[in-house]
Order: sequence, then structure tokens, then C-alpha cells
Amino acid sequence: MMARVDTTEPLAVGAVLCDLDGTLLDTVPDLYAAACAMLRDLGRAELPLESIRSYVGRGIPNLVKRVLAGSLEAADDASAPPKEALDSFRRHYARENGRNSKPYPGVIDGLDNLKAQGLPLAVITNKAGAFTLPLLELTGLAAYFDVIVSGDLLPKPKPDPMALIWACGRIGVSPADTLMIGDSVHDFRAGRAAGCHVFLVPYGYNEGLDVRDLDCDAIVPTVAEAAQRIRNLEKTQLTTCA
Repeated sequence: MMARVDTTEPLAVGAVLCDLDGTLLDTVPDLYAAACAMLRDLGRAELPLESIRSYVGRGIPNLVKRVLAGSLEAADDASAPPKEALDSFRRHYARENGRNSKPYPGVIDGLDNLKAQGLPLAVITNKAGAFTLPLLELTGLAAYFDVIVSGDLLPKPKPDPMALIWACGRIGVSPADTLMIGDSVHDFRAGRAAGCHVFLVPYGYNEGLDVRDLDCDAIVPTVAEAAQRIRNLEKTQLTTCA
């Protein structure tokens, strides 16, 4: 297992992969609005916003199961959510998606820094493709990314490493020279299984758990801080060889 990064020396990487919900964007207001509308369609009482926040992290089908059960453990059930509920959520979320989602503090500055360094960037999310690109476009983030991997693009979403390895292949950088920035145990496990470095932010959606308990390379307060702690591997090598 990789040791935590020495804060005095920037980490040299060739690419950066970013989680979306809870890392780049606070999307809970939109997810909450869609979940409440779904519950009203089903004749059920709405849940508190903080409950929805704790349920985010394993894609929309699992979010729907958790909302209906009022329990995090519902995502461990391999069965699909009721079609009526899932269709209702997707219909309402298509309308709400991007309405009230906002980049977290430091995200724009961090992405600007990473692009200025010439680092290829990718989004790795468990959100379905039908919602991912519209969300990125509505929030002004789409232009930053060279590769976008949604949860339904490949057979296995996070925490499986498949999406991260696939993105590295598209970018042309080894996972060992790549940084994954996320907010949850799923990002951590996917990054570690892929062989990537992993930075985690403490403010996102980790199903009520504290990411500080995970043995990642670093806990960074913002994406801007993450960008300040890395350097472009190619430029670092050129400088070393000069």
C-alpha cells in the first residue's frame, strides 16, 4: 500500500481523475428534489435532506432503493428497485439535474491550475450518462475534461477499478502515474485497486463515514489544495533531464 504523500514534496503525476458528485459538485439539492417528487408520486412522506445526502454514492438505482427503504443497507440488496419508483426518479431528476448543483469552493481554481499544468483530466462517476454530460455543461465544468466515464459506460462502476483503468488507457498514462481525487470509500477502493495515487476531500458524500479513516495518500481540504500538491510528471522529467 502506498505511503501518505510527504507534504513538503509535490507528487509528480501524468493525469488526474476526479469523482463528480461530492468532489467537484454539490448535487444533493437536485437529487433531493427528485427524490421528494418520487416519494410524492408514490404517496409516501418526504425524507430529510440529510438522509438523502447520506444515501448518495452508488448510482441512482441504489439511491432509489435507499430512499424507499430509508436505509443505507438497502444498497447491499442485489435486487433492482421497483420500476415505477426508478422511472419516477429519473423523470424528475432529468428536470432537476443541474438546477441547483454548485461547484465546491476551490474546484474552479483547482481545475484551472491542473489545466495550466497541462495535465489531462477525466471525470469518473457512477452517475448515468444521460445525466452526467448535461450536469457538467450546466455547471460549466465540461470543457475541463478530456475523458468522461459515466456509471453505465462500462460493465463495472466504482468501486471496481475498471473505469479508472479504462480512462488511463484513453489518456495514455499509466495508472501508477495517475492521481484519483474523490470523496468516498468507493473512490479510495477503486483508486487503490487500479494502482493510482489517491487524494480524498473531507466534505463530500461518504455514506456517513469519515474519509480521514482511510489510508489514502492525502486528505486535501479542496481541489485547489490538491492541485497545489502535484506537478506534471512530464514537465518534472524534462526539468530533471535538462
